[in-house]
Amino acid sequence: MSKKKGEKKSKSGKKKESAALSAADLAPAVTQAARSMRTALSRSLGDSGLYAGQDGVILMLAEEDGMTPGQLATRLGVKAPTMTRTIGRMEAQGFLERRADGSDGRLTKVHLTEAGLKSVEQIGRSVADCGALAAKGLSEKEVKTLVKLLRTVESNLQPLLSDE
Repeated sequence: MSKKKGEKKSKSGKKKESAALSAADLAPAVTQAARSMRTALSRSLGDSGLYAGQDGVILMLAEEDGMTPGQLATRLGVKAPTMTRTIGRMEAQGFLERRADGSDGRLTKVHLTEAGLKSVEQIGRSVADCGALAAKGLSEKEVKTLVKLLRTVESNLQPLLSDE
């Protein structure tokens, strides 16, 4: 078996897979990796009673409590009706509550309850554990590069998302 000029082989003598990959492979790879990460995180959070996507709402409110449903929807990249349903479910679960805004009675703001605040630490542990599992076999430098590249991809796609 002869090696073509410019073709790279790994230490095992096999042709490197990356040579055959192109930008067209990016969307399916990112989508599948995100789906797998989301599933792993949901399973990790299962004991807390949280469902997929609810962790993001809690973490957002932990950073800035008292946001409107519209603000939450915008920051989390979901549509307002989806956020309204999520808030209703989480309110029924006891993680958050809706209250009228003190200065503008027309506005409703969402606040974490004691149970919501207590879940922040568990969410952090689950996120860290899933991240460690996902990064298994990657060097610290590779993880930093991957995160930087994914942020660039997300930034490149933002103009398409702002039209919704």
